[in-house]
Amino acid sequence: LMERGSVKGSQFQEPLIEFSGACSGCGETPYVKLLTQMFGDRMVIANSSGCSSVWGGSYGLSPFKKNRHGQGPAWARSLFEDTAEYGLGMALGSQQRRERLVADVRELLEEVQSGAVISAELQSLLERWMEVVEDAEKCTVLQGPLKAALANETESSESPASLSAVKRAEDLLVAPSHWIIGGDGWAYDIGFGGLDHVLATGQNVNVLVLDTEGYSNTGAQNSKATPKGATMKMSAGGNKAKKKDLGAIAMMHENAYVASVSLSADVNQTVKAFKEAEQYPGPSIIIAYATCVDWGHRAGDKAMVQQQVQAVESGYWPLYRYNPDKVTGENSGFELDNKRITPDAMDSLMRNENRFTSLQRSAPEYAQMLQNAMKDEFFARHETRKR
Repeated sequence: LMERGSVKGSQFQEPLIEFSGACSGCGETPYVKLLTQMFGDRMVIANSSGCSSVWGGSYGLSPFKKNRHGQGPAWARSLFEDTAEYGLGMALGSQQRRERLVADVRELLEEVQSGAVISAELQSLLERWMEVVEDAEKCTVLQGPLKAALANETESSESPASLSAVKRAEDLLVAPSHWIIGGDGWAYDIGFGGLDHVLATGQNVNVLVLDTEGYSNTGAQNSKATPKGATMKMSAGGNKAKKKDLGAIAMMHENAYVASVSLSADVNQTVKAFKEAEQYPGPSIIIAYATCVDWGHRAGDKAMVQQQVQAVESGYWPLYRYNPDKVTGENSGFELDNKRITPDAMDSLMRNENRFTSLQRSAPEYAQMLQNAMKDEFFARHETRKR
């Protein structure tokens, strides 16, 4: 009744992840839950090492589940240093197999035109499938009847030669939705070279970066996603480096869909970004603001929603979407979704998080210098994006 790719429609879909075992207040799991509601029945996930690989696949259990049709996310984990390449290989394998299926169906229909015999029902369904082969939603509608018709088709010495090949590849009647998922330690640091390579290939694969602004799984060490002025392990005296702008780097490829989202701050924008990324016929990367208990919020693990809202309102975290398909002489393809910000909210945000206040207590003047510089840098980036 409602479009699956809308906010309301997605929430009528069964989540294909449950009982993850993530920390209370974790900001990562809601994004993956939403993904499974939108695409879970055909998702293939290549997961990087990190928090998401622990709550997503600890030995002996899996939070991912199947729907009543036996469909659900296919999940596998790889190392920090090769997750992007691992996921790219999965996508290339699916692409090659599906191209072969399309060729086999075309050959089968040509054989029927030349006198070979299959049931009228199967012929009609295959002809309809060929018309919508690139539309996953329409292929999903045809998948059930097609599988039933193929199962009922008896093979004999007079059957078309390509019928067996089509039966063997029926798992690809609907194109898989390939997702490479990992944290900022992978995407910003250790696996950045592979991620950059995947974006450059132009391959139709999606990337979700769960940005907790540090190596959460190994004890909260700083990464290139850690903001200036925050205290983390390896930067107990305050991080001196500016937060890496991964989205800007990705946009420089000019062939990748790029989005920055914060679920609680703007659910509609997040759903829209997920939908557009999946539909985009090339690489996509979504950078998601994922709250973490390691930040030490004064409101504890109940503060996830408040943190995500404040981060966007203050300009600390941007909301935007860049779609190369919309680039014209007059349109840059870039859309800033949080044009208005409240600079004073940045101070409130920092006052509530121990990663900022611990330095304010131990070295007030130094903290003020670093954190004021951080605010100036974020405001400057916001003004640049507005233009």
